[in-house]
Amino acid sequence: MTRANPAGTPSEWRHFVLLFLGVAALAGLACIGFVAALDPYGLRAGPGRAPGPLMDGNQRFMYPQVARSGTYDGAVFGTSTLRLLDPAALERAFGGRFANLSMNAATPYEQAELARLYLRHNRPKALVFGIDPTWCEPEAAERRLTFRAFPAWLYLPDAAWAVLRQVNGQSVSTAADALLSRLGIVRARLAANGYAVFTPPEGFYDAARAQAHIRSARAAQAAAEAEPGYRPTPADAPMPALGWLDALLGQAPPETRTFVVFPPVHVAQQGAPGSPAAEREAACKAAVTRIGAAHGATVVDFRIPSPITRQDTNYWDPLHYRLPIAARIVADLKAAQESGRDDPEGSYRVLAHAP
Repeated sequence: MTRANPAGTPSEWRHFVLLFLGVAALAGLACIGFVAALDPYGLRAGPGRAPGPLMDGNQRFMYPQVARSGTYDGAVFGTSTLRLLDPAALERAFGGRFANLSMNAATPYEQAELARLYLRHNRPKALVFGIDPTWCEPEAAERRLTFRAFPAWLYLPDAAWAVLRQVNGQSVSTAADALLSRLGIVRARLAANGYAVFTPPEGFYDAARAQAHIRSARAAQAAAEAEPGYRPTPADAPMPALGWLDALLGQAPPETRTFVVFPPVHVAQQGAPGSPAAEREAACKAAVTRIGAAHGATVVDFRIPSPITRQDTNYWDPLHYRLPIAARIVADLKAAQESGRDDPEGSYRVLAHAP
């Protein structure tokens, strides 16, 4: 009497392996087709084909399709310090259709890549560039990315052939979310123009909590400067990223109304008068002003001690102001562009002006 082979015959195993590979191949093709059909990152976006719902949690994946769409003839580039500027308010102030493409904690390189992509596909009427201290860091050319994924393939001049690059778990999940959004089951993470209010609702504002954040940041900075190995950045240290700003302003059409803005951070985040940090900030602003003036940009400095930046209750933390301040910035940009003069109330300085 023979005993049955529990492991199965070679032919049975061969059949199982072929079946498994066939099912895996079909599943892979189904995923590729599903993602390609939903196009969650807007590889096919362009004039005449609007991008789909913006569903991914990483703005670096979402904004390239907005930049390529040709839908917006005005755009904001920066970090979270300009992200609250409402495109609707900018449209009322300057006309056209605006997108806010400011990305949380974006490096100068990431901002420049997105702006370059936008300028390749649009002839803008207005542009706003936010300048944070990272634009003047000596290491900006080396520190191009953050811990957040940056999909360089989405920033190519023509990303239509990158369909296979987007086939992964994240893309499948984003495509599924896009489908649910199209069916009206869930809302898009961001408006079609890239705008979203990322701060808590104004009704939840807690002044004591905000002041605690501000004091904590001030104490942390003081502690860092007291460390034995602390070496402040010299005022004359290189600012390599400003070459990217110079190139971007040079790519803008001559008729484009361009603003270069130092956003208003709390005075606790600014260099103390006479300190090496203040000297470095002054050198940064001077360099940016020269570049902006050479390209006919209006350069507006909100990063100064002012009625905005001295008032704790204007902020959630040292970097992020509240919605009423965002609305005021838009109004002030319009006033600065029209008058070419500093704010009489001291909220901003006009460092360069294009009539």
